[in-house]
Amino acid sequence: MQVLVTGGGGFLGSRIVHGLLQEGQRVRVLGRHAYPDLTRTGVECLVADLRDPMAVSTACQGCDLVFHVAAKAGVWGSAKEYHAINVTGTANVLEACRRQGVGRLVYTSSPSVVIGRTPIVNGDETLPYPQGYSAAYPATKAAAEKLVLAANGTPLAGSASDGSIRCLATCSIRPHLIWGPGDQNLIPRLVHAGRTGRLKQVGDGSNLVNVTYVDNAARAHLLAAARLGPDSPVAGRAYFIGDAAPVNLWSWVGELFRRLGVPPVRRTLTLRQAYLAGAVLEFCYRLLPLSGEPPMTRFVARQLALSHYFNHARAEQDFGYRPEVDNETGLNRLVEWYRTKS
Repeated sequence: MQVLVTGGGGFLGSRIVHGLLQEGQRVRVLGRHAYPDLTRTGVECLVADLRDPMAVSTACQGCDLVFHVAAKAGVWGSAKEYHAINVTGTANVLEACRRQGVGRLVYTSSPSVVIGRTPIVNGDETLPYPQGYSAAYPATKAAAEKLVLAANGTPLAGSASDGSIRCLATCSIRPHLIWGPGDQNLIPRLVHAGRTGRLKQVGDGSNLVNVTYVDNAARAHLLAAARLGPDSPVAGRAYFIGDAAPVNLWSWVGELFRRLGVPPVRRTLTLRQAYLAGAVLEFCYRLLPLSGEPPMTRFVARQLALSHYFNHARAEQDFGYRPEVDNETGLNRLVEWYRTKS
């Protein structure tokens, strides 16, 4: 089977690629850079931009399955660029699948697509999209997810050998706060903020959140793909993914810092203080404009202060998802990797 992984050189994408190789699949990666380490394992690497529809169509040629992992992440940046990469880029991938006759697509989404102003406690997939978003990332990921789920069941170019019409089967995976060895974003940013004394606890420190060890997230994608098909319960559905149980966010960060020798977080802000600071900083960074990104945003304030964790029963029922790496094992692996690279 020929499989395309967009963003296959990234943190999650590379884990999906290695899982596919272990299954004996032929793998192609579409990314912004060349990846010599992947090429040496037999992976075909194409350098292209999701915003180029012809390049995306070429990448999908001859493929049976696409994992669409690539996206513009982060909490700050041009709304136009977020839309072009996350929404238009996803539309390009879907059109390429239809044009090239790709039968299955697994999309990497985010739980932030349903996170609004209030806490979420044991939420499930019946949660609606909120009326609005305070950042471009969740807004564009939600718009892209809607396109993916709406595309389920749409006809593909050409026909089956028996003359019947073939249709695209899609699903969406929502892993929350992916972490583990190889992370170049979440953990390094936290550690840097902790070492420089810039990290402040937002809220009273009681909020529970899901985190998702990267190997668990990759496994969920592979399991969903294995069950995905036109007549399967996976087709046209979204799934929350996380580790076995939610963690207390600030206790979890504190334990990580302790193991890495990072000073504990001492200073605190209320959610109201952090949210107002984020609103003012966002305004200033847009007006002036200032380089980099604001030290606080409205979106980040809510993420750091509110509980948001989810029920994974649907994923367990529909494709047998159960996290294989527990939190303690994951922390040990992360600390060992981080010390090695530092």
